Amino acid sequence: MANCPECENGLDIELDEVEEGDVVACDECGTEYEVVGVEPLELARVDDDLDEDDDLLADDEEEE
Repeated sequence: MANCPECENGLDIELDEVEEGDVVACDECGTEYEVVGVEPLELARVDDDLDEDDDLLADDEEEE
C-alpha cells in the first residue's frame, strides 16, 4: 500500500483498477496525485501552480 507523502496516511489504491494518468486523492489531507506508473506504482503530486498563474494574469488584466 502506498502512503501519502504529505500526511503519511495510507492511500487506498487498487492497482488493478488504476491506469497511468488517473488522479487519486488522499482521504486524510486531500492532496491529489497523478498515477505516472503502475508497475511499480508511481505517483506525482498534482500542482496547483497553473491555477495561481491564471489568477495572477487575471489580476494584471484588471489593473490595466
